[in-house]
Amino acid sequence: MTKCCDSCRQVARIVLRGLREGKTVEIDGLGIFYPDVRRGFRFEPRALPQVFIAYGREDEHLAVRLYEDLNRAGFNPWMDLRKLLPGQNWPRAIEAAIDGADFFVPCFSGRSVRKKGGFQSEIRYALDCARQVPLDEIYIVPVRLDECVVPRTIQHELHYIDLFPDWDRGMEQLLTMLRLEAERRRPAPELLAH
Repeated sequence: MTKCCDSCRQVARIVLRGLREGKTVEIDGLGIFYPDVRRGFRFEPRALPQVFIAYGREDEHLAVRLYEDLNRAGFNPWMDLRKLLPGQNWPRAIEAAIDGADFFVPCFSGRSVRKKGGFQSEIRYALDCARQVPLDEIYIVPVRLDECVVPRTIQHELHYIDLFPDWDRGMEQLLTMLRLEAERRRPAPELLAH
């Protein structure tokens, strides 16, 4: 219990220091603290669906573009380059982010499908997580960045979206699907009242 209290105090100090410096402070999976002149701070709980973006390093520029498009569209994208902190245990942080994500978007390309490494392990971990998701919910949403063959495990079970040759059209499909699924998962207002 003491460790937890010490950790909570440490997080509180970090949040307060950031707010005093006029910065917003985001705690992944929880929400965002904003400086507020009148009240000291304002907290907005995480309400946006979190989308984990998995990609091969060779496709980093396209993954960043996807991250930015999802962010502009009102989602809470998660990408190692944007969310991992210096010194953070990255394998644990990535697994926690995949566990906490509403959607997992693996970005397949001719380069990433043949490569061994972190991208492949993230997909395997997400496939394990998908086994815990209700069967009628969409969790893994594969996208192709170029004309590549999607791995059989994915190809036989999941429909993918092409972000090429027309990125905007592919993004429109992806955003429509994510919005519909997020809305479908939202509990009915009468269920919240009871």
